[in-house]
Amino acid sequence: MKLTAKNIIIASLFCLILLPQTVSAGNLPVNAYLFYGDGCPHCAQERQFLFNDLKSEYSNLEIYEYEIYNNRNNILLLQQVSNELGVGVDGVPFLIIGGHHFVGYADGITSKEIKQKVAECSIHKCSDPIASIVGIKEKEIVQELKNENTGNVFTEKIIKLPIIGEIDAVSFSLPILTIVMGLLDGFNPCAMWTLLFLISLLLGMNNRKRMWILGTIFITASASVYFLFMAAWLNLILFLGFVIWFRISIGILALLGGGYSIKEFLFNKISGCKVVGDEKRQKTFEKIRLIVQQNSLWLAIGGIIVLAFVVNLVELICSAGLPAIYTQVLSLNQMNGLQYYLYIAIYIFFFMLDDLFVFFVAMITLEMTGITTKYARIARLIGGLVMLMIGILLIFKPEFLMFG
Repeated sequence: MKLTAKNIIIASLFCLILLPQTVSAGNLPVNAYLFYGDGCPHCAQERQFLFNDLKSEYSNLEIYEYEIYNNRNNILLLQQVSNELGVGVDGVPFLIIGGHHFVGYADGITSKEIKQKVAECSIHKCSDPIASIVGIKEKEIVQELKNENTGNVFTEKIIKLPIIGEIDAVSFSLPILTIVMGLLDGFNPCAMWTLLFLISLLLGMNNRKRMWILGTIFITASASVYFLFMAAWLNLILFLGFVIWFRISIGILALLGGGYSIKEFLFNKISGCKVVGDEKRQKTFEKIRLIVQQNSLWLAIGGIIVLAFVVNLVELICSAGLPAIYTQVLSLNQMNGLQYYLYIAIYIFFFMLDDLFVFFVAMITLEMTGITTKYARIARLIGGLVMLMIGILLIFKPEFLMFG
């Protein structure tokens, strides 16, 4: 075909007609409808992703928010939306984009799926069955969630405490909290007396190898029981993560446990274990003596394992809920399963640190040692204050416990 002036003009006009469509093909308007609850940690993380990350990348994205914990109208609206989509809503966050819904939020998984859907609807026009139900004009203002200087959501987490002053929760990392709570839990008086009596019997043996084996088995079994309990509790919390009353219940437990620990510091100078009375303690002593004096090493090991299991169940009661409170805080921070268990292992290491110190010093020096009541009482006071602070945050400001 000859390139005549007429053909060039026609081709140019054709390109001009197509050009606006080509430029706007990747920038079609996309509506996202988010149903969330105040205090829901996964909701807070999804909102942070939507407003901080996704919105900055897709300026064509409009996000409409509906809080359901404190707004009955929004609950009814969510029911209408679920009926329209033909799906059941088990919890929040609940996000709809282009007729597709996302329940819950997991960073790196749900975030990728959401981003992929927004990219798809930016290029190809997606259906929007929710717009007529919610009404686009009912868009809620979220500007107050943004920091005026940075424009980022949730960039400041300042906790104001009496006497102590202001604490920046961002700079107070999860590893530090793990170490602190593990150490405080380790000064629990309900298991130390068992270990000390066991050591006193071991020191009377002539067989040092048997001493090391039985003592090490007791400590290892104790740590294993604690790990299994905390891992099971963590998985329960993750499963019920969207249920607000469960988090609030743990917060109330933290307040009660913190108040009890402070009361014990003020009025119980001995700081002993009240869960086990003198009569039960004497029975336990007799059981330990029978276990250690077994001629068969394997029978002695089996008895030590059972003893460690029973004693640490008692210790979980005496700890006033510290392990349960810590796992609740841990669940607020999005990570993979291996990372969760690694944090639990770190917690247990520092929890067992005082036991390890007492045991190794006794085995090496062949002399009894122990943690004085003074340090146990101080640990109880600090632990009580920490639990009070965490309890308040779990109930009123759980997002402050999401470190990062």
